[in-house]
Amino acid sequence: MKKETFTPERDGFFGAWYPAPNAQGARCAVILMLGDSSDDYMAKCGAKWLNRQGCQVLAMSPAKKDYGHHSYPLERFGKAIDFLKSQGCEKIGIMGASTTGMMALLAASYYHDISLTVAVSPPDFVMEAFYRDNKDGARERPGDNESSVTWQGEQLPYLPYAYRHPEYWQKIEEASKAGGDSVASRPLFDESERRHPVREEEKIKVERIQGRVICIGAEDDVLWDTCTYIRRMEERLGHLPHDCAFDAWLYEHGTHFAFPESLLKMMLPVGSGLLVGLMFRAGKEHPSECRQTRIDIDNRLRQAIRAWQAGV
Repeated sequence: MKKETFTPERDGFFGAWYPAPNAQGARCAVILMLGDSSDDYMAKCGAKWLNRQGCQVLAMSPAKKDYGHHSYPLERFGKAIDFLKSQGCEKIGIMGASTTGMMALLAASYYHDISLTVAVSPPDFVMEAFYRDNKDGARERPGDNESSVTWQGEQLPYLPYAYRHPEYWQKIEEASKAGGDSVASRPLFDESERRHPVREEEKIKVERIQGRVICIGAEDDVLWDTCTYIRRMEERLGHLPHDCAFDAWLYEHGTHFAFPESLLKMMLPVGSGLLVGLMFRAGKEHPSECRQTRIDIDNRLRQAIRAWQAGV
């Protein structure tokens, strides 16, 4: 795939530009956040999938091969939007999953040039920072008094994790083993909210987002209770003035990997469903239901992108 890369030092953000090869002069672009890096295999597959929908793609990530999220400046999205405008892009969307689903919602709440926001398995609050630096052999650890994101040099208020290092990762390992999942952190997030109910300043201000917002989640998600979080966003909009059209696509089965089926198959041409089963017990116990969820998401998301492109 043709691409151009960007660095914070030179361009103000870390990313890779994937123009749609069959969309000469396309005016619609999507900021995409998937994978560990904006130029890794997962990001390239996501870019290819969106290219096939007629969208230019600017993939973004905190750094190269760093899945941790800590003190990420939201201003980087402003720089990215400026680049897209310089390429003649008139409509700008954003898509993220899991932690980057949170990032997509936050970015859209700060930058009103974004008119389509797709968040797969997102929380509805700002997360505390976390690192993936293998400190003391732990795969992941929380930051120390640090937010996952910043704005104008200030840490955004965040929901603090219930546990510190090394207990943080030990609790995730315990929950994963108990549930038969590759990774499970839902008990950690539930306990975090029990100890520290989410405050207003920590919530994502979805009412500030423009255009269409699509939040996708499954009840059997073991990373966190994303369906509850999505319903809370919907409830929030029910009593606050807003200009966005909010869609909550909630499913009983689908796991944390609530991706379009054709995108998952692109990432793993053989055994995509098997991977979901290996990662999550729900994927193993309900493979056909999870697959049907992904097929439904696939069809609905393609239609949503076409409607956005057409201005419907």
